[in-house]
Amino acid sequence: MLDSGIQDWRITLQSCGLVILEGKAPSSAPSPLVAIRAVTGVDVRPKVAIQESRPDAIEEIDRQWQAQVSKTTLVSETGKFLILPPVSGGSAVGWVRVKDSIGFNLPSRIASHRIASVTGSAEFPTLSADGHHLHAVSVEDDEYWIVVRTFTR
Repeated sequence: MLDSGIQDWRITLQSCGLVILEGKAPSSAPSPLVAIRAVTGVDVRPKVAIQESRPDAIEEIDRQWQAQVSKTTLVSETGKFLILPPVSGGSAVGWVRVKDSIGFNLPSRIASHRIASVTGSAEFPTLSADGHHLHAVSVEDDEYWIVVRTFTR
């Protein structure tokens, strides 16, 4: 039987339209801690910054997310990628291999689910299936940031 913490992250991912797949992150993938530091470190600069106060902030995050993702190979040809579960303690769970059953508006789906969640944040990191391309939404001061990083061997 799964403990409630493990069950919660699975329910959260499924509620956001993500299908949980078998398999682990490749050895080339950064650890969750390295990925989080790549998103929240003091030297991090976003690819896109969106004011939280904008009335269409979440919709703009969706548009900008799609634009950034389309420039890299975040999502594999088969639609797979990795995500740290966007729940309290998600980094302890580690990278989870998923497929997006909907295919668009991932940030708003996570944000709307998170309103009632433990952390209440729209933040989440994703990683390409090969472990090289990181895309994340982060909240810094009064802005949503979309951060894009590439990890090489």
